[in-house]
Amino acid sequence: MLKRKIESVLVEWKTSGSKKPLVIKGIRQCGKTYIVQKFAKENYESVVYMNFILEPDKKSAFYGNIDVDTIILNLSALIPGSRFIKGKTCIILDEIQECREARTALKSFQIDGRFDVIATGSLLGVKGYGKSAKTTEDGQDSIPVGYETVIEMYPLDFEEFLWANGINDNVIDSVKSCFENETIVPNGIHKVMMDLLHRYIIVGGLPDVVNTFLETKNIELTYKAQRNLIAEYEEDMVKYADDADKPRIRECFESIPTQLAKDNKKFQYSVVRKGGRSSQYIGSLQWLEDAGIAKRCYNTQITELPLEGNSIKDCFKLYTTDIGLLVAMLDYGTQADILKGNLLGYKGAIFENLMADFLCKSGQKLYYFQKESGLELNFLVRYNGECVALEIKAKSGKTKSLKTALKNKNVYHLNNAIKLGQYNVGREEEILTIPLYMGFLIQDRLTDVIVPDIDLTLLDRICSVQDT
Repeated sequence: MLKRKIESVLVEWKTSGSKKPLVIKGIRQCGKTYIVQKFAKENYESVVYMNFILEPDKKSAFYGNIDVDTIILNLSALIPGSRFIKGKTCIILDEIQECREARTALKSFQIDGRFDVIATGSLLGVKGYGKSAKTTEDGQDSIPVGYETVIEMYPLDFEEFLWANGINDNVIDSVKSCFENETIVPNGIHKVMMDLLHRYIIVGGLPDVVNTFLETKNIELTYKAQRNLIAEYEEDMVKYADDADKPRIRECFESIPTQLAKDNKKFQYSVVRKGGRSSQYIGSLQWLEDAGIAKRCYNTQITELPLEGNSIKDCFKLYTTDIGLLVAMLDYGTQADILKGNLLGYKGAIFENLMADFLCKSGQKLYYFQKESGLELNFLVRYNGECVALEIKAKSGKTKSLKTALKNKNVYHLNNAIKLGQYNVGREEEILTIPLYMGFLIQDRLTDVIVPDIDLTLLDRICSVQDT
């Protein structure tokens, strides 16, 4: 059984007293259904479950009147033995993107407040692709804005992968301490963590793949599990896309390894297809993002916060959200090369996508910086309240761009940078050097800020003076 961080999120949602239905979206096969059912069984007296893909007949419960009493009556008829106990029942609406009426009904459940509702969706941004995101065929808004809480679930991140491999919190806390205090990781821990990182690179975090690897330790069987999931994703591309876009989405997806293998990893439509243009493929890229398969990393105009406000929307790289997907798309045998530490032939593409995996799964957006002069910073992040550059190195090497940016603070406004590679913790002036496996720790943690009370007596004094 895989331990997942989202379990604590679910507990917090239940104990918060919020009656807003919870909507969990995420890439297909990231573990949504399993974790929601597990949570519901452990925390509720009664669980009512339906899957709108496997049980399309359940959609009829939400047709017509969508008041809760009518819905409950319909579900009672459709699901024999179902029990609806006020305050003790969890209703699970799995694959809710298949039933827009159920999505609309979430508002009724929120207002009613008798039952907790959790909905999941693998393709919430994709279902109805080519139509308005908010408007149904009859012109009605199907998304109950303000009446639901939406969170995104990802495949296992590196820390969850460590848990799955039997690494306890004491070891992880030790690594975190070395990162925070900038101290060398003991050699024994460092070696084990690097070995586990290489396994994470070839396996990724999709639960079925992780379980296959843990049970068999067989790379071929792990690879087959990955390829089966990729085949499912490609089937979705055909099933949910408009006819004209079906080949384009697949072309964009299959071009990712080639795009990242280039010295200039900027996404180029001509690489997808000779003569390809933005107008042909921009919707396809959005499809891949909405499906949770890929994530764009935007170039920024300047190396300053806010990164989103300074991003260039038509200049970006494209990474897979799960590192295992990228590796499974490469030549068969790549996995064995990685385990041997032979990565130099991939020009840093794997390690860059690994860092994108770390950042995506911690909920961060992706940014980089590149000038026509050739100066490039692999990633820019908000860390400790400031803009920090990340440099990813497949091997020890020069960091000319990074040093140039730090030296010219009047131009780039960077005070600190982090270099990640196959080495231990160290520091060279403004550059903190850390091993690649510490990448999952690079998150901006906002300190608690207490907003002081406003002294309203000042207004009374001013008013008193004016009155006199």
